[in-house]
Amino acid sequence: MAEQNWLIRMKRADFNALGEQFSIDPVVARVMVNRDIPQEQFGSFLHPDLNNLYDPFLMEDMNQAVRIIIHDIEEGHRIRIVSDYDVDGVMSNYILYAGFKRIGAEVDYVIPHRVKDGYGINEDIIAKAAEDGIHTIVTCDNGIAANAALSKAKELGMTVVVTDHHQVPFMMDGEEKKYILPPADAILNPKKETCTYPFDDLCGAGVAYKLIQALFQKREVPEEEMQQFLEFVAVATICDIVSLTDENRTFTVKGLEKLNYSENVGMRALLRINELSDVTVNEYHVGFKLGPCINASGRLESAVAALELFTETDTEMAIAKATNLKEMNEERKEMTMAGVERAQEYIENMEPMKVMVIYLADCHESLAGIIAGRIREMYHHPVLVVVDSDVPGVLKGSGRSIEGYHMFEALQQCSDRLLKFGGHAMAAGFSLQADQFDAFVKELNENCALTEAAFIPTVHIDVPMPMSYVTEPLIEQLDALAPFGKGNEKPVFAQKDLNALSAKIMGKDRNVVKLTLEDKDGYISEGIYFRAQEFEENIVSWFGQEEYDKLLHGWLNNVILNIVYYPSVNEFNGNRTIQMQVKRYAMATVREVL
Repeated sequence: MAEQNWLIRMKRADFNALGEQFSIDPVVARVMVNRDIPQEQFGSFLHPDLNNLYDPFLMEDMNQAVRIIIHDIEEGHRIRIVSDYDVDGVMSNYILYAGFKRIGAEVDYVIPHRVKDGYGINEDIIAKAAEDGIHTIVTCDNGIAANAALSKAKELGMTVVVTDHHQVPFMMDGEEKKYILPPADAILNPKKETCTYPFDDLCGAGVAYKLIQALFQKREVPEEEMQQFLEFVAVATICDIVSLTDENRTFTVKGLEKLNYSENVGMRALLRINELSDVTVNEYHVGFKLGPCINASGRLESAVAALELFTETDTEMAIAKATNLKEMNEERKEMTMAGVERAQEYIENMEPMKVMVIYLADCHESLAGIIAGRIREMYHHPVLVVVDSDVPGVLKGSGRSIEGYHMFEALQQCSDRLLKFGGHAMAAGFSLQADQFDAFVKELNENCALTEAAFIPTVHIDVPMPMSYVTEPLIEQLDALAPFGKGNEKPVFAQKDLNALSAKIMGKDRNVVKLTLEDKDGYISEGIYFRAQEFEENIVSWFGQEEYDKLLHGWLNNVILNIVYYPSVNEFNGNRTIQMQVKRYAMATVREVL
């Protein structure tokens, strides 16, 4: 196990009083304080309610956007939606398309091809829209940085509505940021400096939902009809890795509830193909099962295939379309594994870098971001993976960052060397001339102010809690804080100086370790860890082969560990037992971390 820093979150509050006020365990209150949830929002966090969603008209330009769409409907003007090709883009597009259709709009959609078109709306898409007689362009999950394309639209006499959630581009004027907005008739983006909407971390589908919500109100569509879109906002919110707090928590909690009883034929087919029809679908299933299938079409072919799944009304056709998406995702996974292996080989042969920039010839450009994310997880460095584009002499790249390194702003500093770029703090995409690659890598690393300490992963422990404190009611309360993700990370707890009484290797692939642990007071707990080979290597390294063999036999041994864990209930053959999911472990006799 790589070097780690274990830090206890030390935020202060009267946890006992909060527990009493909201009928929760003080440990749960402490977790919520650790997540920076304001105490006045404890009630809404614990009990999300659609009635607490913010008024969509609080978003700047919402009135103007609504007037434009309603005027288009009344005049019979044609509307074209242009989205991104990822999960958020597909979900945003579906929400706008179905919502516009419901109120009588003449609407169609376009999704740029990842390879042929690149990210976002472009001048070719605008020219085709003009040729097709489109009156109004509505972007979703893109558009905020599309000045050239939208200027072209305005020159051709089109009306433009931008719905987006990405950072607004800016230029530095001395110490001051000067934001650059595209020439649109209405811009819905809670990240605009002048927008006073109460929550600025909606995903693209969240912004699309707000526009449809406002339109439905004006057109007096029954309020309950908005609920059909909640599952799509939830999927996008989880997959786009925006904060799962505030309004996004309501979207994900209520959206997951709807997803488990989905009335959308395509969504039901996707659940069925992924063997999720008879399970309670949670954020894990969305992020690691459904989302990758939706993304796969945009990576390997066209994201239109994913959107057409959700507009499908015939069950057999939907099953066929969902099957196609799943098969593409399986192909994508194999290609990703090969790409990750090549990236590791590249790292072994390159000079050490703070910001790892990896060039992979002949790698499908749609996989660059996934590979960058995997390498970032392995090495805990900011990572950019650069590949050949279909334009000779032009490279494309995708990056994933770590805390403390704002990737979008880092690219902004090197913008003179780039043809195009966009993104946010933790992820970005870009393109550049091949002859600029070496200079770009050099400048990016020279500008990087990260110290070596930044490359050591930090494990943030919510509470140093003895396992003897854990009860089923506490586990139920902790599980009720889900869905977990950015801004609402799954809580972890820790206990030190645990004697490992025994270890049993289990599972079809023998990759699971079942541990029996005993604390200083003689309390015995059961733990489970899912990397058996790594566990064996570390225990042998720390304590020796003989001690590891004793552990496997359940004999008296000297293996003493510090454990980071999350408590759960294991149910088997009708028996329920408390089991600790071991997240991290360390050699207690060498490093006192708590």
